[in-house]
Amino acid sequence: MCDAFVGTWKLASSENFDDYMKEVGVGFATRKVAGMAKPIMIISMNGDVITIRTESTFKNTEMSFKLDQEFDEITADDRKVKSIITLDGGALVQVQKWDGKSSTIKRKREGDKMVLECVMNGVTSIRTYERV
Repeated sequence: MCDAFVGTWKLASSENFDDYMKEVGVGFATRKVAGMAKPIMIISMNGDVITIRTESTFKNTEMSFKLDQEFDEITADDRKVKSIITLDGGALVQVQKWDGKSSTIKRKREGDKMVLECVMNGVTSIRTYERV
């Protein structure tokens, strides 16, 4: 199921992330700091609970969830969102909702890489992680 995602991943490349953050509503200073960060993502499973911990010089975040169950999340830019993560075609698809807005983050495996596709209002950022 989600075993393919379990492990430690380091950001290798990032495209259009500043535009995506701008669309989400992240302020200028936070975007500049976050854009320079090279986060490490640690994904683990304990039974049916999946935990995604992201560590960077900018901020550390952690979320634990069960597939198909909505949960409260505080994002790295301090938004309080309702998230739900589903497994769709081998990809972990996360939908975040807050203040009448919505953003989708799709995590998928491509060979030995994990690709995050972050989308809001037609603005897409692709962030590629390599296994550590």
